Amino acid sequence: MAHTFPWRLLLILWVTAALLSCIGLGNLPLKDFDEATVARVALEFHQGTGEAPLLPVLWNEPYLNKAPGLHLIIATLIGMTNSQGLPSEWVIRIAPALLSSLIVPLGGLLQWQLRPGDRDSCLGTSAILLSLLPIARHGRLAMLDGTQLTVMAVLWIGLLRLHRTRHPAGISLLTGLAASGMLLLKAPLLLPAAAAGLAAVGLGQEWRHWRLTTAAPTLLIGVLPGIAWHLWHAWHRGASALWLWGGDGAGRVLLEAGEGSDLGWRVPLIELLEGGWPWLLLFPIALFGAWHARQSRWGYWSLSTLAVLAAAILPLRTQLPWYSHPLWLPFALLCAPLLAWMVNRMPWPSGAVPMRRILAVIPALWAGLGGLLLIAGVASLTPAAQALIDYRSPALAIGAGWCTGGILLMQNTQNRRQLGALSLVIGNVTALAIVFNSPLWLWELNESWPVRPVAGITASTSLSPIRLKGFDERPSLNWYAEQRIRREQSNDGKNLRLSDQPQPNCKILANTGDWTLSDCDNMSMKNE
Repeated sequence: MAHTFPWRLLLILWVTAALLSCIGLGNLPLKDFDEATVARVALEFHQGTGEAPLLPVLWNEPYLNKAPGLHLIIATLIGMTNSQGLPSEWVIRIAPALLSSLIVPLGGLLQWQLRPGDRDSCLGTSAILLSLLPIARHGRLAMLDGTQLTVMAVLWIGLLRLHRTRHPAGISLLTGLAASGMLLLKAPLLLPAAAAGLAAVGLGQEWRHWRLTTAAPTLLIGVLPGIAWHLWHAWHRGASALWLWGGDGAGRVLLEAGEGSDLGWRVPLIELLEGGWPWLLLFPIALFGAWHARQSRWGYWSLSTLAVLAAAILPLRTQLPWYSHPLWLPFALLCAPLLAWMVNRMPWPSGAVPMRRILAVIPALWAGLGGLLLIAGVASLTPAAQALIDYRSPALAIGAGWCTGGILLMQNTQNRRQLGALSLVIGNVTALAIVFNSPLWLWELNESWPVRPVAGITASTSLSPIRLKGFDERPSLNWYAEQRIRREQSNDGKNLRLSDQPQPNCKILANTGDWTLSDCDNMSMKNE
């Protein structure tokens, strides 16, 4: 093991992550619900429509869903671009994309604190985070989850560094600022994130070595901005400010089964099974190894953070794919040392390598899976497999990376095994770059009708309000139409109607495809 912190290689990995996050970033429209809502709140911050500074609004009404940390950053970028009309998708997404990419070096730094001097595990953690589809995809969306994971990593690094540190004031200030950051993003998530870190601190009795008298004042100073905003919010909006914590925060996801939550606790497990490749094969062995090394700092930190976050996420009544996003950090912390051992074959710190015989078979499994993907990619050239044509290039990239990587990891020389691990990462990253440069990466857009053409026909009239018939309100339609288009109620008596069905006794003002914007008189609406 080399004992020099590999900051240059971590920098290279971060630059790779940042460049990957920018590929095709503005090529697709904003999706419902989160992206379009975040964008609109940020735009109204830029326009200064709130009743008081730093208070978010949505369509001139108080926005009580999330704190405005990321929205304010996006609003600043909107102001810097000085663009006419709606800001581009690139402007809306670039800040969360770059902030989310910081998890790659921060994950490596976190592992370095858990396994000091273990250079390969440090780099392995960053490489795993770089090559995971959920980390790369959710991070580039105009949503809070990727940025929240980055700030959570800083919080945990601060808690780790408080152990026997010579500079408790600076470290505690950093820890407090990270807590403030979480309070200004998804505030309720601070509770399980802090509980996960403090559970590890308690298991290792690390708090005994904290210099609390020096650390506490600066910790409080760091937390103050987050607390101050919530007090400011409560001062102006009264009891309704609690909706951010209860009704639309923890309360909704804990007590109400939202749309798409039919599978319940299985949703995070499905995300793990779908998004954890190729490192998923290491995960069960990593859990076994961490349990046997639970007396080590890596063991109890990795297991306790995973257990506490899983206990907070799995019981949620509302389950969406990105709710499990925080679990990927413990996942990478657990799997990286096994990947490092496959490369360097160094003695395992706690004795025997966990499940060594099974671990030795995994490179062959990677090579076999890679070969199957190569066959699938080649098969897409035939008329019988035309349905696979859109996935040909990613499949070939992953197949080549996994097949080559698996073969090289079975070699006897360390240099070849290093190339094998690099090949696995390059295969995944290349496939991600290909997917991000295509319409495939934002597959949620295919779940409903495209809004940009429909929003375009609303510009044919200056009359308002417009009502949407036959569908629920869509934030993305509101964003591109630059006005709020609510769902039509049977008795609301509005005469401007958007619909994809013919509207009797109505005058068509504009149309695109099956969609029409119609002027319908009140009497005809009442007689329908």
